[in-house]
Amino acid sequence: MNIGKTSYLRRVFTTGGQAVYALLKDAIRTSLSLFKILVPIGIATRILQHLGLIDQFGVLLSPVMELVGLPGQIGLVWGTAMLTNLYGGMVVFASLAPGLDLTVAQVTVLTTMMLVAHALPVELRIAQLAGTRFRTMLVLRVGGALLLGWGLHQIYRLSGTLQQPSQAVWSPPPVDPAWQAWVVAELSNMGSIFLIILSLMALLRILKRIGVSDLLTRLLEPLLAFLGMGRQAAPVTIIGMTLGLSYGGALILEEARSGRLTRRDLFSSLALMGLCHSLIEDTLVMLLLGGHLSGIFWGRLVFSLLVVVLLGRLIAGLSGAACDRYLFRPVSHSS
Repeated sequence: MNIGKTSYLRRVFTTGGQAVYALLKDAIRTSLSLFKILVPIGIATRILQHLGLIDQFGVLLSPVMELVGLPGQIGLVWGTAMLTNLYGGMVVFASLAPGLDLTVAQVTVLTTMMLVAHALPVELRIAQLAGTRFRTMLVLRVGGALLLGWGLHQIYRLSGTLQQPSQAVWSPPPVDPAWQAWVVAELSNMGSIFLIILSLMALLRILKRIGVSDLLTRLLEPLLAFLGMGRQAAPVTIIGMTLGLSYGGALILEEARSGRLTRRDLFSSLALMGLCHSLIEDTLVMLLLGGHLSGIFWGRLVFSLLVVVLLGRLIAGLSGAACDRYLFRPVSHSS
């Protein structure tokens, strides 16, 4: 009896150890593939900041800001967010906003546009490596942000809503400009990303083992079909929409290389994640900055779903050659 129990426990520990080893190996491989994107782009962006080129890009956006009802100076906020990340844009916003007397409607338009189009060098590179055309996703993100911003501006202007003065609940702390501080912050960020990817991969395996993943996929099948996506795209799409494109993107890179997703599913999933990702964290951050849920959550969500539906119809009507030229790019599959 004791011998049988000991043998059973040994098998359990052996199997568990193999599962943990495989999980760590996959998480490390997935994280490294993401870090190969983050590190060089992060260094390049940092150099652009020191050279003042990001500020110049913001100045060029001044006329565009007036189209969505915002002061020209706000172009620097959106430009910084697009080339760095949301927090970079928030730092600039904290320095400019006090002297501009912005309304809640204006801040909502700005924060919604920032949510749709930010951290573009990193996020577009992830989408490109996963199998989409860089230029197409760039037009989708920036054009989508402008279109949604203009639409929200018109709605708020014509209805007279959210015209009261805006008051940010929170301002970001000052950023240490030293390179050493930046390196430490980036290393900490990469450590957090690895832990999140490891946790997500473990969670996905557990959910798949107990059948929750299949149940959730079946429940979402009608919506996915309406969006022109297959059931295999559900898990990574949900992760990207709720937690963020960097995390969901790392997993979808693995899915793209595995060949389990069709090119149409990949494109639709990345388009949806690009327009509407990190619905939890990023929405809360923009809420603290003074954005209203009507734009930063509901407006962004409804707009993104409508755009992906239209893209699905467009893809269905395009020839394979046209899709290859304008939408898809080759992906190297893992063995």
